[in-house]
Amino acid sequence: MTDKKFIEQMECTGIIPVIKLEKIENAVRLAGALYDGGIRAAEVTFRAEGADRVISAMTAAYPDMLIGAGTVLTTEQVDASIRAGAKFCVAPGLNPKVVKHCLDQGVPFVPGVANGSQIEQAMELGLDFVKFFPAEQAGGVAYIKAISAPYFSMKFMPTGGVNEANLNTYLANPKIVCCGGSWIVPDALVKAEDWAGITNLCRAAVRKMLDFRLVHIGINSNGEEDAAKTARVFERLFGWQVKVGNSSVFAGKEVECMKQNGRGVHGHIAVSTGNIKRAVAQLEMQGIEFDHDSFKYDTNGRITVAYLKDQVAGFAIHLVENK
Repeated sequence: MTDKKFIEQMECTGIIPVIKLEKIENAVRLAGALYDGGIRAAEVTFRAEGADRVISAMTAAYPDMLIGAGTVLTTEQVDASIRAGAKFCVAPGLNPKVVKHCLDQGVPFVPGVANGSQIEQAMELGLDFVKFFPAEQAGGVAYIKAISAPYFSMKFMPTGGVNEANLNTYLANPKIVCCGGSWIVPDALVKAEDWAGITNLCRAAVRKMLDFRLVHIGINSNGEEDAAKTARVFERLFGWQVKVGNSSVFAGKEVECMKQNGRGVHGHIAVSTGNIKRAVAQLEMQGIEFDHDSFKYDTNGRITVAYLKDQVAGFAIHLVENK
C-alpha cells in the first residue's frame, strides 16, 4: 500500500508540475517560483540530462517541498533519484522490476497505467496510487470513473492533456488525488527565466483549483421568531423562499437566519471549495489559522466543514465542499 502521508501531501498540493529543466543552475530559482506560487511539489523528469542534480539542488534549497523524479525507466535512474534526495519516483509505464527496486528502498513509486490489466499489475505490486497516462488520450475523467468501480481502492494522478481548463473536472472525482502537468511551467517561460511569470501562473492555477465560492451568509437572531422575521424581509425583497429548519430559517439558499446565536458576533459566512483538506493546507501555507476542533467529517473521513480561527468583521467563516 502506498504511504498514506505521501498521498496526503500530493492531495494537498493538488497540482504536480512536470519539469524538464536543461539549465541545472536554474533549479533553485524554479523551485522558488513554484514555492512562492503555492506549489510545494514537483516531478523533475529524466527527459533532460542532469535531472538528478536538479532534484538535489531543489531539495537542498527547499527541504519541505515534495520533489520527485519523473520518467524513471531503469533501476539505475531509481538509484540516482534516491541519491539526489527524490521523495518519490514516477514513470509513464509500469515496469515491475523498476517499481519493486524503488519500493524495496522505501521510496514511493507511481507507475503509469492506461487500462485494467496495468492497474491489476500495480495492485499485485502492493500499490493503490498510480499515474493515469496519457490522461486525455486514454479516456479522461469518464474512463477513470468507469474503471474505478471494479478497482475501488485505487487512486489516480492523471497526467497528459490536463490543463487549467479541465483541471477541476478531474479533481472533482474523489478517486483523483492530484493532477500532473506542465502548463504552469511552460518551456517559453523557463527558457526566458521568467520566474515571476511562473509564480503568477502557479497562483492562478491554485486559485482555479480551490474554486472558492460564496454559499450563504448566516445571521445571528434572538430566537425563532426574530429569525423568521429577518428571513421574510429577504423573501419580500428578492423573492427568496422562506424555509424553516431545525436550527435556522433560510431565505432561499443565500441567507441563513440562526434561531440561536451561533459562531461569530454577527453570524457566519459559508464558502465552498472543491476539497476542504486541500484548501486548509493551502491557506495554512499563507499563515491562515483554522480551528481544527470545528472540523466535521463524513463516514469516509473526508472533511465536510472547517472554520477559520479568526472572525472577519464579526463573522465566523467556514468552508464547505462544492455541491
